[in-house]
Amino acid sequence: MAGTDVKAILEKAIENEASDVHINVGMPPVLRKNTELLDTDFPEVTNEDAKKMVLSMIGQERYKRFHEFRDLDFSTTLDDGHRFRVNAHYQRETIAIAFRVIPNEIPTIDSLNLPPIVQELADLPRGLVLVTGHTGSGKSTTLASIIGLINSKYGKHIITLEDPIEYGLENDRSMIEQREIGSDCPDFASGLKHILRQDPDIIMVGEMRDLETTSFTITAAETGHLVFSTLHTINAPQTVERIIDIYPANQQNQIRTMLSNTLQAVITQTLFRRVDEPGMVPCTEILLCTSAVRNCIRENRIYEIPNVIETSRRIGMQNLDHSIAEMYFKGYIDREEAITRSGNPGKMEKLLTPMEQFEVVQTTEAEELNIE
Repeated sequence: MAGTDVKAILEKAIENEASDVHINVGMPPVLRKNTELLDTDFPEVTNEDAKKMVLSMIGQERYKRFHEFRDLDFSTTLDDGHRFRVNAHYQRETIAIAFRVIPNEIPTIDSLNLPPIVQELADLPRGLVLVTGHTGSGKSTTLASIIGLINSKYGKHIITLEDPIEYGLENDRSMIEQREIGSDCPDFASGLKHILRQDPDIIMVGEMRDLETTSFTITAAETGHLVFSTLHTINAPQTVERIIDIYPANQQNQIRTMLSNTLQAVITQTLFRRVDEPGMVPCTEILLCTSAVRNCIRENRIYEIPNVIETSRRIGMQNLDHSIAEMYFKGYIDREEAITRSGNPGKMEKLLTPMEQFEVVQTTEAEELNIE
């Protein structure tokens, strides 16, 4: 089997239910499945092989841009319809390629094991909703599931700006336009600059990467649109701080006010390997912008947000450690991983003892019955 046949490599990834494919010169292609790297029986890849792979996917004109900037995001599709998000880049003066497998069907919020409150975000009339987490934490999938739910419930005009387009969204009750950065518009800022003249009801911005994109995104939410976007942050307070810190110091008071008025929710997620069956499950932190949260943002008391989350579980908020404990109690994730990846490993270890587990279950049941 030819090492230069990128289609054969990607078909192998689909056959093995891999999530990622890595092409590095001097070694055979490598697959990632459930966080683990797996070797393949393909030949070692040469730099010429890697160049041919990239050329076959993007053509000569875009290859010139890649060669100039040494990094390019795009997508590719196999003949059978399977899609991949792709990043081509250089390392040690050779070409490397990373593929992310994009499922053909948009998963439902229930199938992703996300909290029920996430479904309610699809019903918001306006404002900004952020899905955050590290790379590979499932942010794009969560966004696609929310947009898919809106598409099935409401007749809205939805415009997405993505780099690249991942899930192909088909019109249901809504009309959807998907614009890819680099081909349909030059960059996020340019797409957002003109988007308000395109009469959208709902806007999805793939990532708030810089000041200009962030500013246009918040302005779109301020003007009465429902806007979804992502950030690479690991919890809700850091998300708020990151947005404010993007701005110059003399504008930060103004952006605190704007953000306190427009932000509706932050979903922060991280993926854990399941122990009950093959696959991954997200643990999530949920921040809903109540009046208390808005005051914290407006008055620069971001450090108080974790306490607000902790005391607002009845309305759907939760911190990451609570979610980790819940997934452990359901039998989805490993005890050691739950402890080591929690924010407070010592506290989590005590929480996961049988007696503490019983007490947490009892407390949760009491909260559901609104028992003080």
